[in-house]
Amino acid sequence: MASIAATDEPVPAAPYLFHRHALAVRVTHWINALAIVFLIGTGLNIFNAHPSLYWGKYGANSDSERRWLEIGATGGTQPQGFVRISGITIRTTGVLGVSTGADGRPQAIPYPSWATFPSYRDLATARNFHFFFAWLLILNGLLYLGYSLASGHLRRDLLPRLAELSPRNIGHDIVQHARLKFPRGEDAKRYHILQKLAYVGVVVVLVPGIILTGLTMSPAMNAAWPWLLDLFGGRQSARSFHWIIANFIVLFTVVHLLMVVLAGPYNEIRSMITGKFRVDPEVAK
Repeated sequence: MASIAATDEPVPAAPYLFHRHALAVRVTHWINALAIVFLIGTGLNIFNAHPSLYWGKYGANSDSERRWLEIGATGGTQPQGFVRISGITIRTTGVLGVSTGADGRPQAIPYPSWATFPSYRDLATARNFHFFFAWLLILNGLLYLGYSLASGHLRRDLLPRLAELSPRNIGHDIVQHARLKFPRGEDAKRYHILQKLAYVGVVVVLVPGIILTGLTMSPAMNAAWPWLLDLFGGRQSARSFHWIIANFIVLFTVVHLLMVVLAGPYNEIRSMITGKFRVDPEVAK
């Protein structure tokens, strides 16, 4: 009787591979990843040449009234790193302002050399690489956007439906992520509301924003499109917005990588390389 009863129990379905990401999505994703890594590294090197940010049309060392952010170091035999935001000073020795150099000695530099490209101070090289990868990001982004619109990927997979935007649904997704409980089985085949909001925010807000603010800092673009200066309130304000948006992109990247690790890096990375995502049957509890 025991053996007969066992045969009546439902047999779990076997795991299978699901085609999750199209080739165009995968290629543009990795090109974007490469471009962003170099843009951040070169951008930090460029920032180190003048580690202050201002609001308005003008900004220089003497414009303390317009300066709202400064990363630097105090003088003396033992300099101390600091970040000054609107008059509030935060000591950041060892991280920003003063960090350990390749020779093991403290060095007074806004962003540490390990985070910049090149790792040494070279504004010309950093600017050349920054412009190259900026245009790569723009062209690649246009290809991704064109494909997403033509194929329906943006509407079908990324744009949230009205019902998904309910506070209850968003709150539920936040709680599930906080408890590190990620979708399993058939539920893992689609993006959920937090993923959709994050991806749409990057595609529709952050990337266009960092491109437009970058163009606003170009004198040639100021001559061709003077409305950009009016849109962002001047070239120095555009630089400030550029820095703020870049930090949001870094934050998104860190959280994105953390979620990949927690959700299962092998399956997640494989799906972005081959397009195939393994779907495991949910185990009844």
